[in-house]
Amino acid sequence: MPDGGAAGLLLGGVLTEYLAWRWCLYVNVPIAVAAVAVGAPPRRAVLSPTMPSLDSALLGWAVRVAAPGADVTEVRGLRDGGSPWLVRLSRRGEPRTVVLRVGSGQDPSALRTEVAALQLAAKHDIPAPRLLAAELAGDSPAVLVELLAGSSAIPSDRPTARLRTLGRTAAALHAVAVEPGPALPRRDRPIASQDFAALRRQQPAQPLLMEAEERVTQLRSREADVFVHGDLWQGNALWTGDTLAGLVDWDCAGAGPPGVDLGSLRCDAAICFDIEAADDVQHGWEEVAGRPAVDVAHWDVVAALSTPPDMGWFPEALAGQGRPDLSREVLLQRRDGFLLAALSRLDADGG
Repeated sequence: MPDGGAAGLLLGGVLTEYLAWRWCLYVNVPIAVAAVAVGAPPRRAVLSPTMPSLDSALLGWAVRVAAPGADVTEVRGLRDGGSPWLVRLSRRGEPRTVVLRVGSGQDPSALRTEVAALQLAAKHDIPAPRLLAAELAGDSPAVLVELLAGSSAIPSDRPTARLRTLGRTAAALHAVAVEPGPALPRRDRPIASQDFAALRRQQPAQPLLMEAEERVTQLRSREADVFVHGDLWQGNALWTGDTLAGLVDWDCAGAGPPGVDLGSLRCDAAICFDIEAADDVQHGWEEVAGRPAVDVAHWDVVAALSTPPDMGWFPEALAGQGRPDLSREVLLQRRDGFLLAALSRLDADGG
C-alpha cells in the first residue's frame, strides 16, 4: 500500500472489508477535505469503467434517502477513484455509512441485476447488504446500499467451518426457484460477464484447457434453475469472527443450476488451500440441501474454465485478501490439479 498515513490505513480497512476486489484510488471529490492515493486489488469479475467523479445531484439523492439533512463528512471513490462511492454521513451526531454504486445509462444491466438480487436475497433472508434505494432511469443509474461491516480476508490455514458455512449459505440461496428474466438472466457459468473463452483464444493453447472446454460442451445440466449468486468465492463473503455477515457483489447473479455457485466455491477452496478443502464446501451444501450434489465433476470443470488461462489478475485479487503466498505458479498448479481431478471423475462417470 502506498504511503497515506492514517487516512490511507482507514480506507484500506474499508476496501479489504467490503470491496477488496477492486483497483482503487483513494480520491476525495470536491466536498471532501483531502486526496490521498491508495492501491487495492481488483475483483474477480472485471467491470466496465464508470463515471470518474460523483455528481452532486447523485450525492444529494443519496443523502436524502439515507439521512435527510445530514452533513456529508466523507466521500471516497472505491474503484479507480470512482464508483462505488463510500459516503459517510452525520446527522445530529449520529453517523451512517452507505455505499453508492453508479452505472452507465447506456447499459444499466449490472445495476438492475444487483437490485433484483438484493431484493430477492432480503425476501428469503439470505445475508447481504440492505438495499436502500435505486434509481435506474436516466444517464446515471445508481444504487444505494447500507455498508455491511465485516472482513473478507482469506486465512492461510484451511477454515473448514467457514467453508462449510459458505456451502450451507449457497444451499439456502439455491432453495429459491427463479425463472430467468431481464434482471436475473440465465447463468451457465460463474462470472458470466467475463468471456474466459475469448481469453483462452488470445493466449497460447493449453491442451488441458482445450480438452476441458470440449468436454463441457458435450454435457447439459440435469437440474432446474434456481437463484445463483454468479460470482461466489471467499472474497465476496464478509465475516465478523466466524459468523458470516453477508455476501456482496451481486451483479453476476441470475437463474441457473446450483452447480454454478457450488463449483465456483469448490474451485476457490481448492486453489486457496488444497483439493480436499473443496469437499468442505460440498458437505455444507449437502447438509442444508438434504441431498447429494449433482454433476459435481462437470461443474468443477466449468468453474476451472471460469478463471484466466494464466490466472491473470487472480493473484493480485487474492493478495488483497491477505494471501500474497498464492503466486501465479501456485494458482496454476492448484487450478490444473483441480481440473485434472474433475476430468478424471467425468471419465469414471462416463461423462
